[in-house]
Amino acid sequence: MAAKGGHRRQVSIHYDFRAINEQKVEDITLEFFYKPHTITLLTVCVLGSLYIAFKSQWARTIPTPRQRNFRNEEANTDDNIWDGLLCLIFFFMIISVLAFPNGPFTRPHPALWRIVFGLSVLYLLLLVFLLFQKLSDMKKMMYWLDPELRKVGPDTTEYAVNCSQVTWERLWGHCDIFMFAHFWGWAMKALIVRSFGLCWTISVTWEVTELAFMHLLPNFAECWWDQLLLDVLLCNGGGIWLGMFVCKCFEMRGYRWESIKDIRSTKAKIRRAVMQFTPASWSHTRWLDPKSSKMRLMAVYLLLVIWQISELNTFFLKHILHIPNHHYLTWGRILLIGLVSAPTIRQYYAYATDTACKRVGTQCWVVGAITFIEAIICLKFGRSLFAQTQLPLVFLWLVFQMGMTFLCLYVMVYIAGRRAREETAKLNGSHTNGCVTRGEDGGMAGYDSVDSDFMPDSPIKRINPVRSTRLRTRTGKSNGV
Repeated sequence: MAAKGGHRRQVSIHYDFRAINEQKVEDITLEFFYKPHTITLLTVCVLGSLYIAFKSQWARTIPTPRQRNFRNEEANTDDNIWDGLLCLIFFFMIISVLAFPNGPFTRPHPALWRIVFGLSVLYLLLLVFLLFQKLSDMKKMMYWLDPELRKVGPDTTEYAVNCSQVTWERLWGHCDIFMFAHFWGWAMKALIVRSFGLCWTISVTWEVTELAFMHLLPNFAECWWDQLLLDVLLCNGGGIWLGMFVCKCFEMRGYRWESIKDIRSTKAKIRRAVMQFTPASWSHTRWLDPKSSKMRLMAVYLLLVIWQISELNTFFLKHILHIPNHHYLTWGRILLIGLVSAPTIRQYYAYATDTACKRVGTQCWVVGAITFIEAIICLKFGRSLFAQTQLPLVFLWLVFQMGMTFLCLYVMVYIAGRRAREETAKLNGSHTNGCVTRGEDGGMAGYDSVDSDFMPDSPIKRINPVRSTRLRTRTGKSNGV
């Protein structure tokens, strides 16, 4: 890795579409968990289907033994439909594990991310089906899922009441489960985006979005102290700081994994098993740098716009379809969008920052389709609501969004360029510029700082031998799982 003949070795790193869409697991040691087992899986599915088809799994509305044994003939129709839907979802998940791509992640197991991708595809197909229904028919389907939804009306809760009365009791009264979910959500967003600039841009522009649409959604109206102190500073700011702090910890670690079969003590085996749920590697992200092209700038801007649309969909769907905040349909959708966001952002980052990557990943494509289909459903079934839209206010919102976003992106580019110049000047004054030194364990303790800094996913990783998370084998070789 050292420079030869006075010339620095230039590292050219490009994202391979297969790496972001079908990441392979390297150095498999526990082969049982990575073999397909397709014949065994088919046998279990067929036997399970045979049992469920002729034997009642649930006896909630089946009073007689004869009905318990032959559910298809005399069991309750709603129960049969519900059980059939559950079986359909189960088989679709099995097909997802067998046929769908891994995506960019392999921890804790690629099958998990195939299932997540399968759930997103299933949700997209459901949205396409609902797009061609009437609002009354859609509500009938929801009432079939949960009859209690018949009693729920639109959310008209007003938070901007008596804003001049600011007391500790009132502030403490706002610290509920939703505030914790808000804080935790921003921590997860920071872990996914890995950029202070983008996270704060999304945070500030979203608060302005709430102001622009509060004439359509009454619960967007909040007191100034609620919006500024609790939302922006405490929940958004605290969540962003926590997420970026975890990112920094992950960047400082060394990622050199040892096979669990080569570990002798039980405690170490358990620790290694638990660490299987941590990332296999961690790369610093640089969405923008001084050499960013206009297309890259527009790609980042488009990401922020789609992010705002996805957030708006959450509130408009709840308001139009009369789904309460605590309902499992609301939480289920938020959880699904949160899970698919991790591989989506990773695939979009590769597409936006690497000119050699000509295609977006499949998960990114599906999430984009979900976002716009949800927006179309909101427009179709909320025509009476959107008829009350104050167009001048929305136009000002669009102008502010564009101006604020590009201002923040410009600041990000300026800061990135300033840091790059400072690091380059510091490296030029050191004696180890461009050289790779060896640590006591034989690993790389340094790296080509100039090249790697502008290539976040360079294979020349930072290695911290003191905080390494892997134990080496007797032969000095390393194995991964």
